[in-house]
Amino acid sequence: MIHKRTRRLARPAAVLAVLTVAVAVVPARAADPTPAPEASAQDRAARVLLLGMAEFMARAPAMSVTMRSGYDAIQADGRRIEFGERRRIHMQRPDKLRVDVERSDGERGTVVFDGRWITAFKPAENVYARVEKPGTLDQVLVYMVRDLRATLPLARMFTTGFPVDLDKRVTSVAFVEECSLFDVPTDHVAVSSAEVDLQLWIAKGPQPLPRRVVITYKNDAGEPQFRADLYDWSVPAKFDAAAFVFVPPAGAEQIMYLAPRPPVDVPTGPTGEQR
Repeated sequence: MIHKRTRRLARPAAVLAVLTVAVAVVPARAADPTPAPEASAQDRAARVLLLGMAEFMARAPAMSVTMRSGYDAIQADGRRIEFGERRRIHMQRPDKLRVDVERSDGERGTVVFDGRWITAFKPAENVYARVEKPGTLDQVLVYMVRDLRATLPLARMFTTGFPVDLDKRVTSVAFVEECSLFDVPTDHVAVSSAEVDLQLWIAKGPQPLPRRVVITYKNDAGEPQFRADLYDWSVPAKFDAAAFVFVPPAGAEQIMYLAPRPPVDVPTGPTGEQR
């Protein structure tokens, strides 16, 4: 029997299951007091490219992007099986977010944060749940992973603290090559942290947005990977008022949120991906 990375949840947990494939980020850890070794000139240039991407995303007032991702589920016999998801992400600072998710098995879900309420909707069962959590987008993302245990790889990329957190976690950066295989020319950089090895293809020009990300979990058995292509970027994006308003469809049933599980420490990489 083929096993996914995460177990599927029964109907009483239907909305939390939507969140599990929708959104996550974790709080930044304290900086290591040990100074990093001095980088070469090329490494410094590559680090400038990396942090320039992070700074651009942190300053963006609003953005939208489609993320097509795949992750390895290592089987008991050592086989590497890929499962995937596609997400359309809309965010507007300081306090708006919408994520529409489609998994490789056809399951769909939506999560909306309107500045006050987090709403999760599962169309297959026409059920939704809400929790009140006023605050900024950064605060709500932290709440969703810390208290709701939700998951979205790369979510840290969409926080204002991304440049500082990335600078703290990354132990080395190297320039690989200039790449011409995307919709725009990109710089390919290789990054390492204590938990993962990371490759990024960053668009050249005035909008240094990531076009592809590959993460290798080097400390996990089988060294599984997460891969994502990011496209249809719009920065700054413009949204109408309805984009972040959830209106229950006809006949939709509102169900209670499950009680949050106690927080646990979960290893993460520099972009906030979570295993």
